[in-house]
Amino acid sequence: MAVLPIRISGDPVLHSAALPVTKFDRTLTTLVANMFDTMEAAPGVGLAAPQVGVALRIFVYNWSDADDVVWRGTAINPELWITPTPTGEANEESESEGCLSIPGERYGLRRSAQAILRATELDGSKFEIATDGWLARIFQHEFDHLDGILYADRLDYASAKSVGKVLKKRGWGIPDQSWTPGVDHLED
Repeated sequence: MAVLPIRISGDPVLHSAALPVTKFDRTLTTLVANMFDTMEAAPGVGLAAPQVGVALRIFVYNWSDADDVVWRGTAINPELWITPTPTGEANEESESEGCLSIPGERYGLRRSAQAILRATELDGSKFEIATDGWLARIFQHEFDHLDGILYADRLDYASAKSVGKVLKKRGWGIPDQSWTPGVDHLED
């Protein structure tokens, strides 16, 4: 398949709500395959369609837990329920998060400990996953993308200010900025 360019913060598609998927066809199958290729080349553990410039409610994920269980799938038109997010400051080591749309940066962010994801797989089958820990974090991060929210939008003031400085320094934060995994090496 193909590795697609990943949009960088500031591109309008990243800051708008995505539309529901209505056609399960060859175009969707190709998009999902390309999203997996792009996510793996980046490398990342999740990727939402808006990140590759497609305003549809789709994300893919691929992560192995501490027991070497591989969590890999496609979430189309997902619904997500989460437990309340804990208050207080994020632990920079255990709660540090990055985003392929702000490549090379990581910041501490509190997320809900548990999540329930309900979605449709590429073959049209419905599924539900109740999880906690990093998989719950991945689901929350990718689901946010579908609502036009980047993790930087959820950061505390000091971290958000730091992100703003990075965007300005790199000439990002404006429309039509992207990077291509395997070519631009921004996640190295």
